[in-house]
Amino acid sequence: MKIDFAPVDVPLHRRLQTATVVQWVFSFLGLAPTCIILFFYLLFTRFWVISVLYAIWWYYDYDTPAHGGRRMPFLCGLKLWEYMRDYFPIKLVKTADLDPRHNYVLGFHPHGVLVAGAFTNFCTYATGFPQLFPGLTTYLLMLPLWFRAPFFRDYIMCAGLIPSDKESASYPLRKRRGGSAVVIAVGGAPEALDAHPGTFNVLLANKKGFIKMAMEHGAHLVPVFSFGENEVYDQVENPRGTWLRWIQERLQSIMGISLPLFHARGIFQYSFGLMPYRRPIYTVVGQPIKVEKKVKPTAEELDALHQLYMDELSSLFDEHKCNYGIDKDVHLNFV
Repeated sequence: MKIDFAPVDVPLHRRLQTATVVQWVFSFLGLAPTCIILFFYLLFTRFWVISVLYAIWWYYDYDTPAHGGRRMPFLCGLKLWEYMRDYFPIKLVKTADLDPRHNYVLGFHPHGVLVAGAFTNFCTYATGFPQLFPGLTTYLLMLPLWFRAPFFRDYIMCAGLIPSDKESASYPLRKRRGGSAVVIAVGGAPEALDAHPGTFNVLLANKKGFIKMAMEHGAHLVPVFSFGENEVYDQVENPRGTWLRWIQERLQSIMGISLPLFHARGIFQYSFGLMPYRRPIYTVVGQPIKVEKKVKPTAEELDALHQLYMDELSSLFDEHKCNYGIDKDVHLNFV
């Protein structure tokens, strides 16, 4: 295989963009296990007191992720994230105002491989979320597994990430004054296995938990579609019914995380690696769907709102797809 190396005269700003994305990819794929290994390694060195003190802190701080986390705005606003935004680039597109007197559940589609659009738009200020939607605080949901990793849990909480279990996700929605926007990558880890370029499969047909949560708290629903999310990585072909897909789904059911075999480019060459391609991502935030609070919604009410949400998501996709190079005859495929 011929390797296509990057030129030596790459401008400094592009090198900084690449460096920022390198640390983000490492944070997503390797930082949690690194932190776990470091925690136990320190116990057997003269720096053991660090792990002991952290364990004491962890004990007293254990419930913080379930109570809204611990966002640090100055970290979310670092120029570092602007370099990540410009690497792809990523743009946040607003279609309607969101009244900060209400709480919201934003359904993010599709998950993609590493949810680059969701992180950049809703965990950092690089794309201008605070200016586009003043008065709203976002909370991006992440698998609870990652909040059990020492040190790493504190790092991800700084960006406004909270666990995706029902109790943790519901906490921000209980705020009576409003202003909370819980962001859910609805398809989750299983949808990452369908994240192939040029595909528009959305794992939503039987996903009603987030709909029920919105109804129980009276939080308005907002469909969000991220055009280009599936384009930044290639993935080994894994159609449903193949042995590879069976193994991936089996591992996902056991571990709670999916293992897509993805690849794109490298740091100093463009032929292979785990760095995403420089392809644009446009995250379009749709019109809010008003939801009346019903502590115990009936199955019929739940189904009706779920269908309305899918219709609104389809309309959002169809209205904007031609702006981002998608053929007018292409439609979402709900799985």
